[in-house]
Amino acid sequence: LGGLDPAHKKGADKFRSFVSQRAFPCVGAKSALATGRLRLVSCWSILSAWDDLQMHSELVQWANAYRQSGEGLRSLAFVFEAPDLLTEEAFEAAMWRRIQSIADKDDWLGLPYDHRVSSDPTDPHFALSIGGEAYFVVGLHPNASRPARRAPHPALVFNLHDQFVELRRQGTYDRMRAKILDRDKALSGDLNPMLAEHGEVSAARQYSGRVVTDDWQCPYRDRRA
Repeated sequence: LGGLDPAHKKGADKFRSFVSQRAFPCVGAKSALATGRLRLVSCWSILSAWDDLQMHSELVQWANAYRQSGEGLRSLAFVFEAPDLLTEEAFEAAMWRRIQSIADKDDWLGLPYDHRVSSDPTDPHFALSIGGEAYFVVGLHPNASRPARRAPHPALVFNLHDQFVELRRQGTYDRMRAKILDRDKALSGDLNPMLAEHGEVSAARQYSGRVVTDDWQCPYRDRRA
């Protein structure tokens, strides 16, 4: 854990319990938690830039560690202690401000964009790139419409794009995805209308968890595009 002193890390503890729930559908996150590869970093507020520099540093280190080992499913989750009562629209806006700030720092440091993905958020092959490694982001917060995204505190979970490529290479990705979809349907009563395979539509539409229309425009722009 990082960011706050131990007395103010209740959000990370609650997030760990949230993932541990029997009904939580993402078996990948459960696996990462069980094997010690779900790193939780406590931050102050998703509305504030206070922790952005630390978040960027953590992501660069996470990317470097993955390139050195490449073992197992792993996720890096930033859990914000406040605020707890954002609407879906407000959370989405705050999420993209944090992502934009982190990406701007990557650009300022002269770090390259992962050449395997697109920096254009309208491109079906879009992915965020930090430290030269592509990421897919999952946003969670208390007022999310999907139960699987309804975490006790706002959180941004960064998943390395390459590990999904590796799962496809091993032939295990489709089985894992089908299991997650079945579990999510059992929890919510229906399939998530925003889910799509990489390469079909831009994954940026899925980041916040909010159901968006076809004319939705992503507010993120990478200066390296």
